[in-house]
Amino acid sequence: MMKKHLLIILSFILTANYVFAQSPITGIIKSSTGTPVPNATVSIRGTKIVVMADIDGKFSIDSRQDLPFYLRVSSIGYKSQDFQILKLQDTPFELVLIESELLDEIVVTSRRRSEVLQDVPIAITVIGGQAAENAGAFNVNRLKELVPSVQLYASNARNTTLNIRGLGSTFGLTNDGIDPGVGFYVDGVYQARPAATSTDFLDIERIEILRGPQGTLFGKNTTAGAFNITTAKPTQTPSAKVELSVGNYNFLQAKTSVSGAVAKNLAARLSISGTQRDGTIFNTKEERRYSGQNNLGFKGQLYFTPSEKLQVLLSGDASIQHPAGYPLVIAGVTATERSAYRQYAKIVSDLGYQQPVADPASRTINTNTPWKHDQSIGGISVNVDYKIGNGTLTSTTAWRFWNWNPTNDRDFSELSALTKSQGNSRHDQYSQELRYAGNIAEKVSAVIGVFALSQNLKGLDQTEEVGKDQWRFVQTSNTGAQALYSTPGLLDGYGIRTNSTIKSLSTAVFAQVDWEFLDHLHILPGLRYTYDKKDVDYNRVTYGGLQTSDAALLALKSAVYNNQKFNTSVDNNNLSGNITLSYRPTTKLNAYGTFSTAYKPVGVNVGGLPTTSNGEPDLSVAIVKPEYVQHYELGVKTRPFKGTLINVSAFNTDIKDYQTNVQSPQLGVNRGYLANAEKVNVKGLEVDGSYQLGRFLTLNAAVAYLDGKYKKFTNAPLPLEETGHTELVNGVATQVAFKDASGGRLPGVSKWNVSGGAEFSNPGNLANTAGRYFIAADASYRSQYSSNPTPSRVLNVDAYSLLNARLGFKSDKFSVLGWVRNITNKNYYEQLQAAAGNSGLYAGVLGDPRTYGITLRYSF
Repeated sequence: MMKKHLLIILSFILTANYVFAQSPITGIIKSSTGTPVPNATVSIRGTKIVVMADIDGKFSIDSRQDLPFYLRVSSIGYKSQDFQILKLQDTPFELVLIESELLDEIVVTSRRRSEVLQDVPIAITVIGGQAAENAGAFNVNRLKELVPSVQLYASNARNTTLNIRGLGSTFGLTNDGIDPGVGFYVDGVYQARPAATSTDFLDIERIEILRGPQGTLFGKNTTAGAFNITTAKPTQTPSAKVELSVGNYNFLQAKTSVSGAVAKNLAARLSISGTQRDGTIFNTKEERRYSGQNNLGFKGQLYFTPSEKLQVLLSGDASIQHPAGYPLVIAGVTATERSAYRQYAKIVSDLGYQQPVADPASRTINTNTPWKHDQSIGGISVNVDYKIGNGTLTSTTAWRFWNWNPTNDRDFSELSALTKSQGNSRHDQYSQELRYAGNIAEKVSAVIGVFALSQNLKGLDQTEEVGKDQWRFVQTSNTGAQALYSTPGLLDGYGIRTNSTIKSLSTAVFAQVDWEFLDHLHILPGLRYTYDKKDVDYNRVTYGGLQTSDAALLALKSAVYNNQKFNTSVDNNNLSGNITLSYRPTTKLNAYGTFSTAYKPVGVNVGGLPTTSNGEPDLSVAIVKPEYVQHYELGVKTRPFKGTLINVSAFNTDIKDYQTNVQSPQLGVNRGYLANAEKVNVKGLEVDGSYQLGRFLTLNAAVAYLDGKYKKFTNAPLPLEETGHTELVNGVATQVAFKDASGGRLPGVSKWNVSGGAEFSNPGNLANTAGRYFIAADASYRSQYSSNPTPSRVLNVDAYSLLNARLGFKSDKFSVLGWVRNITNKNYYEQLQAAAGNSGLYAGVLGDPRTYGITLRYSF
């Protein structure tokens, strides 16, 4: 009987659907200006029913669905939109699409509320997720080709320097004891480790790059700027996207994202990304390739929207990377000011080796220790937005982790000198931000918030180990006690294991107001109070080598590596702020001027301390003073005519006690150590513009002039070629380790940085799919820059240009494109680095060679 009732009900439903299907829906698709949108695609969500509007934007579709249901309308150049049909009507429906490519209507959330980009009195570059994907920028490293003011240098994920306008983090080998000066945020969550920049993007909606100090808007104090990355949220209407890319070097990248409702007012989104590529550098010793990619990323989200006032977003992500490793290639050998006995050529000759040839074009290495750079990084966050009055109260709670397991060959050769360098690290961070942003009066808006960040960073059995050839590198002569270095087995397998812990706490209160005190004239004062505390436990123990009780041999071993142990606790606080005047007489002009102060907290050295004359660690450099910034900026944002944006900014930044990473000739501080340069200045001019002619032509260009110098750095380490330098002290030739580098240029800063691109598209059909064919190219140029903390004659990266191109077909649901990166196959270094011990050898990080491939995308 029950089955019979169910059959009757089912028949009734099917009949009702059939009857309803006899009522076609008609309508017209228009743009926001009221003009018809030709050939738009109209479909019914959750079905395969789809039609195409005619040249006048008119359409007719048989619903075959019970009311209510959704019409999905899409067209190239417009945002795809869902329109809910609640009831039928006799007159045609009028559906309005919003242009997705209006250059002057880009909306950003960099000031913690939605605003049109050109109205924000901050120098900002915005890159849409689709634009980043099309340009092949699937991680932060590739964005530097699109934004001239961004500098990112990495020999591996841990040793990453992310700077804006030449400021932010120390250049070279990373020291965990300092905070980055560029904030890196994903969906409002601050990510403390620079390794976060190496992960593949997942579901990126847009990337906002803010230049200059931003401490009164963001949770963590940022002295140089911030990356504010927003990802796509889950949607109630079901949707999915898949992407597949293949290329040379067996490149394979697959991405997929699925979103939809799981319950009333609850939507979910799951995204997965995988990247695989063979290495581009061949190790002739091991007969294997390095510098490849092996990445896997996951992201899951639940979005709860019980009312218009409350939204709750729960997110979890994890990224696992197991590449073959990222080795440096030998870039050259220079003579130092040491004795002839200590020159690199003489050393390797005495060991029976031939000096290696620097040939970056061969893309080969000859190291005898495998390279490995495994990491896992991820976390969980909860973001709650609750509308109160004319603003929103936001709470962002997050936990993140980072695990790092590397192996490096730091003599960069087949020698058994510095054979092993393993900086194993484990990191946990907990953060909480509570912020209110909105309009508090007719002409007054404000942001006020509190922030807390707790970090626990552990170095676990971090290992450095030397081999059988190291004795010749440390031997200063073959006479006297130094001759004992040739004692068989003295340094074989001799090394250090370091266990360290940095527990840090950073808390802050910040606020900024935007008050239109006269018509079109805004004043924006902001304040920030910050408290920072670091507790350090450092313990380094030697092991291995020849086991002996001979005092002379033990002294020689201790001169190479010694035990170091110290505990310290340090804290400090700071009050900083900014004030901005902004004049916006029309929608086409926004002129502004800013003065701001900023601060980067106290640092600690956990990479090994240099030793004093009696062989003891120099504890006077265990603590690194905070960095203080004064910043001035003038800017103008303009819309001179339709489809055109031109923005200009000029700035001057002074830094007191600039935190820098320096290389020591002592092997025991192979990773370098932190120090303060008394005064640094960076000034520059940035111009960027874009032009869009309908949907047919898009042009963009940007140029940045940067001048970064040490105004005063009287105790700088010697550059590689001056290692062993002697000066007369009281009439006696005395070897010195430091020099006055005042007036020298900052590392990693090119005077000229240029980027530009163009895309031309034309409507057309691929099979029965309407869309647009396109061809696009982008180019970038960076002038020469220093690659050493102290200016050096040899450690300079030559200027280079890169050219990329792509062409293909794109529609609302389907896209196919072919792409080529580094079309000219330019061989270039991104970074140069002296080998440990400063014997004259130096190595480099090579940029990618020419790569090419095909990408397919499909959404439904």
